[in-house]
Amino acid sequence: MRGLQGFSAAFLILLGTSVCHAQTPAPLPVHIGGRVIAYSDGSLSFGWPAAYFESRFHGTAVSLSVETKDDRLQLLVDGAEKALLIQPGAASLTIAGLAPGDHVVRLEKVTESQSGGSRFVGFYPADGSTPLPPLEHKRQIEFIGDSYTVGYGNTARGPTCTRPEVHDLTDSQQAFGPTLARAVGADYRVNAYSGFGIVRNYGGSSAGQSLPLIYPRLKPDDLTHLDGDPGMWRPQVIVINLGTNDFSTPVHTGEAWPDKDALAADYRAKYIAFARMLMGRQPQAHLILMGSDLFYDQVQQVAATLNQDARNPVATLHFAGLEMTGCDYHPSIKDDRTLAASLRALLDQHPDYWNGARD
Repeated sequence: MRGLQGFSAAFLILLGTSVCHAQTPAPLPVHIGGRVIAYSDGSLSFGWPAAYFESRFHGTAVSLSVETKDDRLQLLVDGAEKALLIQPGAASLTIAGLAPGDHVVRLEKVTESQSGGSRFVGFYPADGSTPLPPLEHKRQIEFIGDSYTVGYGNTARGPTCTRPEVHDLTDSQQAFGPTLARAVGADYRVNAYSGFGIVRNYGGSSAGQSLPLIYPRLKPDDLTHLDGDPGMWRPQVIVINLGTNDFSTPVHTGEAWPDKDALAADYRAKYIAFARMLMGRQPQAHLILMGSDLFYDQVQQVAATLNQDARNPVATLHFAGLEMTGCDYHPSIKDDRTLAASLRALLDQHPDYWNGARD
């Protein structure tokens, strides 16, 4: 992050911005990007990657109240970063001295938190600012995947990273999903979990768990709050990239599958069931299934089966040739941009995918 100086234990502030502790009691109307658990006091708990909160106001100042766990959260005004919250704890701050006029304030979750998450309390007008209705995009796109979709260690300068470095060098907002969504002017959700697959996780770990099994949760580690009625979330496109963790390591003795062929058959069956669940839940959505050389043949078979009776044709996207200089040989920021560009090219070939965008 650019030009930061220390402000408190809970956040860092960009140079050139006036900051003080203050907030008014009435929160600004907020537009939510991603899944949240809403509490009776109006606060919102969140844990999936790349969640964001956005409000608009007229004036010169705005306040934020938030409680972080193990997340890094960035605060932006009109697209410019004003603060980076990096330590656990409750934080309240005011960004003042803005030019008079209309402004957009946005809080973004940058890191992955497989447990804990954070709590958004609200944005508040300050110094006489007044609320404006939040902006909402007609287009919506959802991304489901593993560490590639998370943006795991994507800002690293090389693949060797410690666990704390993986945390600090992950920027989910620069992963391929949010990058694509911004390019096409869409709201987005990222439901991704590093190390998980369709039926098998990296190295055979966390047996009995999988991305399809945790997908219904409003937070990855919360078994009690499940995503029931999708409400206003009606994505025109759902992009799935799952399979790297299923197939990147050999099947071990004692796992549920005697060999790779049995694993592949289970992968296809469970993938088809997961995709059909998504199609039933979001019948308007067009599915795009991504795959590398490691498992693209399996993805093609899944898509072929789905296309026998799919309401909307299921597309596939093969990717290869990435530099993989992120932590632990994951995609880099450059790779994320390459993947986003490939998806953008596919969407440009199918402008009808956006039919039925919300009015």
